[in-house]
Amino acid sequence: MTDQRDIRLRVVVADDEPIAQRGLERLLRAHPTVEVAAVCANGTEALEAIRRHAPDLALLDVAMPGMSGLDVVRALTPEERPAIVFVTAFDQFAIEAFEVHAVDYLLKPFDAERFGVALGRAEERLRGVHGREARIEELLAAWDLRGRALAHLTVRERDRILLVAVADIDWIEADDNYARLHVGGKRHLIRETLRSLERKLASARFVRIHRSTIVNLARVAELRPMFHGEYEVRLHDGTRLTLSRGYRDAVFAELETSG
Repeated sequence: MTDQRDIRLRVVVADDEPIAQRGLERLLRAHPTVEVAAVCANGTEALEAIRRHAPDLALLDVAMPGMSGLDVVRALTPEERPAIVFVTAFDQFAIEAFEVHAVDYLLKPFDAERFGVALGRAEERLRGVHGREARIEELLAAWDLRGRALAHLTVRERDRILLVAVADIDWIEADDNYARLHVGGKRHLIRETLRSLERKLASARFVRIHRSTIVNLARVAELRPMFHGEYEVRLHDGTRLTLSRGYRDAVFAELETSG
């Protein structure tokens, strides 16, 4: 049994992706002075776990559906808030916001070394908590001002980093653990899953039409019925994609709400 006197950090983890959950838990359990109090699949569970366990530290995914990591922090009173390390796949502009306000973050994908740095920063912050709440309040205010709609995606290509405007993207296809952006006849490969992009781009009216395809609704010219409840999606540039039956109702609902 672990000697409770040796525990320095009680931690709550929240990420809606099971693989990410297991990865974070594994990294935490590699540190003998860390106790994992709860592993949560969404923001609602995280909020309840933080209030129940009163942890020293919470690792919160920023982009969980429903209640995001930022929503969890907003819902907690200053007295309830542990030290926060955000886990994010957001673009560089969001990362800069975290850095400016001195809030720790982990940018997916990250390794054990980078995780150790974030954990060390959290421990340092717990030893000197003065000013921590003010910095978190500043972050929340800054995030509200910038809104939640993602403006750019970053594309790393050899010796340069490109900023691709979300509004310029026509459609996106899955490529294993990567995604391929189709932008006005050009293609860019980014290291991010389609599921992550689907969540990040929802407010920009991008919708999943197939297990391997996301489309910008502003680029859709027409839908034509095919066999077995599927539709052919034709874009303004002539591209033809498939709307599978499993995503049909959600796409039609989005089209109806957008007029």
